[in-house]
Amino acid sequence: MRVLFTTWAWPSHLYALVPLAWACRSAGHEVLVVSQPELLPLIERTGLPGAAVGKDVDGVGMVRGYVLPSEDDPTADRRAPRAGKGPRALRMFTAHADSMVEGTAETARRWRADVVVSEPTALAGPLAAAAAGIPAVRLLYGADLMARARPLLPEALAPLAERVGVDPEGYDPFGAVTIDPCPPGFQVPDPSGHPRLPMRYVPFNGPGTPPDPPLPPPAPGIRRAVVTWGHTMARLDPALFLAGHAARALAALPGTETVLAVTAAQRPLLGEVPDGVRVVTDAPLHTVLGGADLVVAHGGAGTVLTGLRAGAPLLLVPQLPDHAGHAARVLAAGAGEVLTRDEADAEALRDAAAGLLDPVRGAERREAARALRDGMLEQPAPASVVGELEERVVACAA
Repeated sequence: MRVLFTTWAWPSHLYALVPLAWACRSAGHEVLVVSQPELLPLIERTGLPGAAVGKDVDGVGMVRGYVLPSEDDPTADRRAPRAGKGPRALRMFTAHADSMVEGTAETARRWRADVVVSEPTALAGPLAAAAAGIPAVRLLYGADLMARARPLLPEALAPLAERVGVDPEGYDPFGAVTIDPCPPGFQVPDPSGHPRLPMRYVPFNGPGTPPDPPLPPPAPGIRRAVVTWGHTMARLDPALFLAGHAARALAALPGTETVLAVTAAQRPLLGEVPDGVRVVTDAPLHTVLGGADLVVAHGGAGTVLTGLRAGAPLLLVPQLPDHAGHAARVLAAGAGEVLTRDEADAEALRDAAAGLLDPVRGAERREAARALRDGMLEQPAPASVVGELEERVVACAA
């Protein structure tokens, strides 16, 4: 079986594909990951075969237009206008699809792919599969925030469909099935009833090595809070990168050890780091969360699911619409607390963290986070999902 994986050029979207892609390779199947040229070096660093298609789009500039408004908003003059129904970012996703749909379709045909697996915002993937006459599979990277946009996609993508010879009304932009890595009780409801396959969430937070020297377990009676701000916000504007601010707020909590997990490029953006705060650079997040009692972050899907995989409650400060969507799911599941950027001054961060870390006040949140972790671990491993893909490819070819 030949499995073509695709995403537009955004690191966290690529990372969500890696565990299933490697499961396919481990099962003896051929894998190829395609994206815009900008992402090719990072694809190669995952160890997976990659190919560039289409042309680069200013992803950072476009994402910057969707930063949530705040009183001190460094991106206010670049805000994307709201237009039409569905997710505000649909225009951005369509622009990425426009840049790579012909290349993805041509690669699917030339490489003789048997199935196309795409993350939910890579809208070129289902079109390429339809053009090649093979199944399309959607692999979620978190909450299905595109679910409500499904009825709008045929019209939005009609010009692209016609360019690759696909009837805009004759294919499903969600493909044959959706693979869902979220634990039971976390996912948004899907009124459409689109077929789903559950899959255990396996963290891949980017290439890298564990902390060196390793993080020792917290001392008896000491709680550990890990602060991280993902890969996106610092790329949009340094003023949106609040990891240093959050760490300074938490450093004043008695009986608490604060760990900052950042990239080497983000390290200069932290500002003054209080004594006692340990800074870990370029370590994949899941290698830092052992022994964590709390994760303080921005609310990106990978960070949220990795924190829950560690069984840790979350304190989130969402700054993009998808962050807000994942933060809402954390609240709905009772696994953490959420502050807006305007609310997240040092005192509010410290008070919210203290409540989540308190043995009594935070007990329900910790229990909910651990229940989600246990639910994750009960889901089928990616290797099991490969067998499901095989069956669907055989059925389609019959």
